[in-house]
Amino acid sequence: MRFDVLTLFPALFAPHLTHGVTRRAFESKQVDVRLWPLRDFAEDAYRRVDDRTYGGGPGMVMLAEPLERALAAIRSDRAEAAPEVIHFSPTGARIDQACLLALAQGPGAILLCGRYEGIDQRVLDRHVTRELSLGDFVLSGGELPALALLDGVARLQDGVLGDAQSHLQDSFSDGLLDCPHYSRPEVLPDGREVPKVLLSGHHADIRKWRREQSLALTAARRPDLIVAAREAGRLSKADEAFLAKTGQKP
Repeated sequence: MRFDVLTLFPALFAPHLTHGVTRRAFESKQVDVRLWPLRDFAEDAYRRVDDRTYGGGPGMVMLAEPLERALAAIRSDRAEAAPEVIHFSPTGARIDQACLLALAQGPGAILLCGRYEGIDQRVLDRHVTRELSLGDFVLSGGELPALALLDGVARLQDGVLGDAQSHLQDSFSDGLLDCPHYSRPEVLPDGREVPKVLLSGHHADIRKWRREQSLALTAARRPDLIVAAREAGRLSKADEAFLAKTGQKP
């Protein structure tokens, strides 16, 4: 798959693409990331890509014409059916695991990283097929959401994680939050211990403990996910019996 990133700050991406376990996906081109500096498509001597907003008000707006030229160049370079164009904006749908799973199985997209007060609406109306957001807050630009999306997609590719089953245990993969995890030593100097069940070697008991911990954590912190899992039929009778103890009624 291929992601073309249209940005004013391509240097922000290089460290992320070359470090950590996800670099395997980028180095192997399983997730082929190509950076397109927007100022390369400005035509004046100052390489201007923004100007004052019509109607007055604070801040600057990213100009339509450099963006139009950049998007045309990307589409020509891809030489394939018009790809999805994703714009990162507080008005977009929140990125979630289902969104990342769908993107991880697709051909990629053009990622449009806005800055300043925003992008000329005429560009968004004509070219953008989807708007996405990290959450209900405002960032300085679309680069951080783009990096988050690329990371989330990369770790879902075959062979990227050390254990192929790792992402199946992540929070949200089954609609619930992940359970707690522990490692060595068994007892810390102040006496805090690893739960005994994890040292038992009894796989069925361990699975049951992890499931109950996941349910309890989700019920305490994200009860909306419990409701969604229940409506989707993903909770067993044993799950419901455990949740009843936490006050989460069927």
